[in-house]
Amino acid sequence: MKGIPILNIQQFEQDVPMSDFYSNDLKSHLEKNKDFFDKPHRHDFFLCVLFSKGSGTHEIDFNTYQIKPGSVYFLRPGQTHYWKFDNQPEGYIFFHTQNFYELHFSKSKLEQFPYYYSYKNTPTLHLDLNETKRLESIFRNINDEYHKRLPYKKQKIACLINTAYIDLARHYNVFESTKSIISVTYIDTLRSLERTIDIHYKTEKSAKFYADKLNITPKHLNRIVKATLGKTTTDLITERVILESKRLIVHSNNTLSAISEILGYQDYAYFSKVFKQKTEVTPLEFKKSYQ
Repeated sequence: MKGIPILNIQQFEQDVPMSDFYSNDLKSHLEKNKDFFDKPHRHDFFLCVLFSKGSGTHEIDFNTYQIKPGSVYFLRPGQTHYWKFDNQPEGYIFFHTQNFYELHFSKSKLEQFPYYYSYKNTPTLHLDLNETKRLESIFRNINDEYHKRLPYKKQKIACLINTAYIDLARHYNVFESTKSIISVTYIDTLRSLERTIDIHYKTEKSAKFYADKLNITPKHLNRIVKATLGKTTTDLITERVILESKRLIVHSNNTLSAISEILGYQDYAYFSKVFKQKTEVTPLEFKKSYQ
C-alpha cells in the first residue's frame, strides 16, 4: 500500500522554533514545498489559506473547487487534498494544532466556527475585492509576527488568528446556504458523533451503536443530524465509509475486494452496491476514472 502522506508542522519550517504553528506567504510556501503540494496528502493540523491572486483547482476529499482571487479554504486534520494551479498564486497560508488555539481561548473551541464544526460544511468561501484586501492585511500581520522574535509572540498570533476566524465566520454565515441557528448542544453532539464514527466506521455501521456510545437514543441522534446536516445518522456513517474507500481505491495498491474487507464488508458485491448507491458508479468505474 502506497498510503497518503500525513504531514506535520515541523516538516514545513525549521528556522522558526514553533511546533504548533506555521505561517508563510503563499508564493514562498509553494516554492519550498513544490515536490508535494500537487500530490494528494493529509495534515495533522488545521489549515487556512487566502488567495489574493491566481487560478486553478483545489481538490479536497474528491470534491473539486475553483481557485480565484478572494478564495479562502479551511482544512481540518485528516482531510486529503492537493492543488493544481494555472498560474502563480499569491496570498497567505497558516496552520496550527487544535491545542495552539484552544490553549489561548480556553472557553472556545475551533468547532464553534461554521467551516470547522463539521466535515460536511463547505470548506471554502469567496470574498469580494474589499474584503479580500482587509483579510489579507490580517493574514500579513500574522505572517510578520510569526517571522519576528518578539515577546508575547504566540499570544499576538493567537489573537490575530481569532480575529481572522471571526471575520471569516461572519462572511461564511452570510453566504452559506444553511442560515438556521443551530444550538451549541447539537453542534457538540455532532462533533462527538463524527469523532466516534472516525474511530469505529470500519467495524460498526449501525446508528444504534453510535447513539449508545453518545448515551442518547437513536431517534434523538437522528434528529440532531437531520437538524444540523439534513442527513440521517446512517447517511453520515456510510459517507465516511465511502470517503475512505475512495482514498484507498485511488491511493493504495489494495485490490477492490481487499478494500471491501478493510472497510468491514466481507461480501464485495454488497460493498459495490453500497458504493454505487452513493456515487452512481461502481468501485471499478471510479478507479478507472482516476487512472
